[in-house]
Amino acid sequence: MPWAVGGLRLGRAWVAAPDPAALRARWAALTGAEGAERDRLFRPTRTRTPTTGAAALPGRRSPSTARFADAPGPCPDPVRVLRDPFDEQWLLPDQRLIDVARPELWRVLDEHQLFAVETPELLVTAHLPAGRLGRIRPLHRRPGGAEPNLAPGLLALLGEHYGGRVTPQDVLCWILAAGRPGPRGYEVPLTGDPGRWRAGLELGHRLLSVQLRGGPGAEPPRLPGGRRPYVRSAVQAWPDGLAYDPETETLSLGAGTVSPVPPSAWEYEQGGTRVLEAWFAARTAHRDPQADGLEALGPAEWPQAWTSELPALVTTLALLADLAPERAAFTPGPLLPAAGPAAAGVLPPPRWARRPASVLDHHEEGPGGQFALL
Repeated sequence: MPWAVGGLRLGRAWVAAPDPAALRARWAALTGAEGAERDRLFRPTRTRTPTTGAAALPGRRSPSTARFADAPGPCPDPVRVLRDPFDEQWLLPDQRLIDVARPELWRVLDEHQLFAVETPELLVTAHLPAGRLGRIRPLHRRPGGAEPNLAPGLLALLGEHYGGRVTPQDVLCWILAAGRPGPRGYEVPLTGDPGRWRAGLELGHRLLSVQLRGGPGAEPPRLPGGRRPYVRSAVQAWPDGLAYDPETETLSLGAGTVSPVPPSAWEYEQGGTRVLEAWFAARTAHRDPQADGLEALGPAEWPQAWTSELPALVTTLALLADLAPERAAFTPGPLLPAAGPAAAGVLPPPRWARRPASVLDHHEEGPGGQFALL
């Protein structure tokens, strides 16, 4: 996947939140403030201030491309993003508020797109990654899944060697099964054994289905009947903490409970942090006494939608934990000789494959209403 992009740099934490209503409240507070108070709430950086102009984000109707200080416009509809590993939140899609928005990623964001994110364990998401994650590799270089972000000629080479049609998603699934972090980045061995290729695809497709929670139009994977987590008691008041009882396999949010929660889901970590604890911390950050300005604006009561998200998140973590031993034990077998892809002109990929494609299917509004030149 030659084309890789660094992560989005928001520059100010208040533009993203677990609750879309909080983002609208923050926008209203910011646009209702004036002068020095607006500057304080905005949190200017060297890249973005209230007087900085910016283009509209591709594919999004920007409230305005005038300087924010002159004409903020109406609040843009928040969009779903991957803020942290397995944590889907919301973002205000206004490039005037984001230090580095990566418009090249927004141009290829659609229902066909998947993003591979280079963390210690590779993440795949259908949402735009917008957190402090690793480098982002889109599966497709153009909207509509028209051009794979793969070394040109790779699919044909693999199809010839393994004896069948190979799709871009097949390659992504192989990466999930066989790829590992290495000294040169995320390294992906290519097997020379068609049988190992098929075994890797089967494992990779299961991993992908779990990470995408089934994906568009697909039934999300579930734990076996007796292990499926349910909300046993609703969160009635704001929970004062998150707790786990391994004996009863119960996750408690104040008086609210979810069970059964397998110990493997509770212990599941990314970057040395338990995913469930990080998820809860993100939803209580606005209540921290240290929270200031717009970051302190959030829901006064625990939203029911957050409780409803928990069983799906627990299921994802438990299934990934179940698959971890199989993935750790998977080996690609004898490798495809390096001379093959090199002789076929597949590796190394050409320079143009490492750059974003030119997407010119519609005009994009630049700063101040001018057309952007791509």
